[in-house]
Amino acid sequence: MSGLRDERLQLMLSPEELKLIDDFRFAHRMPTRAAAVRELMKLGLSATGISGDGGKSSNYGVFKRGPDGHHNEPEGA
Repeated sequence: MSGLRDERLQLMLSPEELKLIDDFRFAHRMPTRAAAVRELMKLGLSATGISGDGGKSSNYGVFKRGPDGHHNEPEGA
């Protein structure tokens, strides 16, 4: 995937769904809801065996990725 984000996706959420996304965002110190949604999408897709290279959330040092998956400690910790 390219690093460009030229497509917009509008998504309607219930208050409960939005709370879950915000809880995930704050628990992992993510800078924006969009970053949290992208990370959750990557996690969900990778759980089904689909992977992509759009990994901008990792640029914020939120997750360290290794052969055993995601860790909650920032890069370099």
